[in-house]
Amino acid sequence: MISKPMRAILHALSYSDMELESSRKLADLKKLDPMRIFCRKLDAEVYNGDYKVPIRLYFPSEKAMEEMEERDILLFFHGGGWVTESVENYDRVCAQMASSTGHLVVSVEYRLAPEHRFPTGLQDCYAAARALYRGELLLSETKTPHRRQLPLSEAKAPHRGQLPLSEPESSHSGEPQPDSRRELRLSDLHVDTKRITVVGDSAGGNLAAALCLMARDMGEFEVERQILIYPALNNCYTEESPFPSVQENGDGYLLTAKKMQHYLDLYQSSPADRLNPYFAPLLAEDLQNMPRTLILTAEYDPLRDEGEAYGGRLREAGNEVDVHRIPGALHGFFALGIKFLHVQESFEYINQFLA
Repeated sequence: MISKPMRAILHALSYSDMELESSRKLADLKKLDPMRIFCRKLDAEVYNGDYKVPIRLYFPSEKAMEEMEERDILLFFHGGGWVTESVENYDRVCAQMASSTGHLVVSVEYRLAPEHRFPTGLQDCYAAARALYRGELLLSETKTPHRRQLPLSEAKAPHRGQLPLSEPESSHSGEPQPDSRRELRLSDLHVDTKRITVVGDSAGGNLAAALCLMARDMGEFEVERQILIYPALNNCYTEESPFPSVQENGDGYLLTAKKMQHYLDLYQSSPADRLNPYFAPLLAEDLQNMPRTLILTAEYDPLRDEGEAYGGRLREAGNEVDVHRIPGALHGFFALGIKFLHVQESFEYINQFLA
């Protein structure tokens, strides 16, 4: 239970109006985090068409990069309503995740709305996943073959929510353009590319769920596991929402229903996007053949019920699903320190799931 004084504080902090630049500046204060965890990191990049998508690798220990045993991967997409936050802002979260799970964490700097609206950020995430499953990463200084965006008519189309993706482009001579600098392969880091778990929190949980849908539909690689932490999976946070948590927790608990509506408005390219299951995975009609899934929700979160409903639908479709509600937790708790009880409880569920 939340005490009355704490409720008053939360209510004061739960303003519904969202000014984009102010929100981004507030998020950037996390870069000054005095509790930052120092760990071994490696910055790299992958290509989505001609765009270089920055990624950062977090090793679970200082010696992990030199250790020879194979290591599993957590491919992570940060939250922030698709419009704020960054790999740098989530530095402590990812370092903590690597340390607490013993996994190599790969955090993706996907492009943000409204400058880059749906489906750009999702395409960046898909490109990162595809690169991991191919077993290759590119160091920041690496030059790779030029790539082009396939028009939708040429791309291999999924069942729904068709999105153009990227493929290598050959030179005019018909030969691939040679790399001029050193290439980093995942095999050099002793990781198992067949054991990649896709993870995301909030809007990142949306991207993780959408990516798993897309991976199934496209057939380019198969995701074995996904972890969705208080994911945003629906397309409506008004009085018309069918989920009680939107009404019960939509005001006074930091993340408000009105903020969620603002985030959706900034993320969408057009109103039609809201009917696309890659925009709102809860709308997917077919949820068969999805990865083994762990969903964590927070008790005092407007997104609580949609996350739990998605878990129920995945289970009904024949998938293996674990759903856990963290009692007393608010949306965003995963970014708190490891000493916070809700975070400890979450990692207990995560490590059980990964084991």
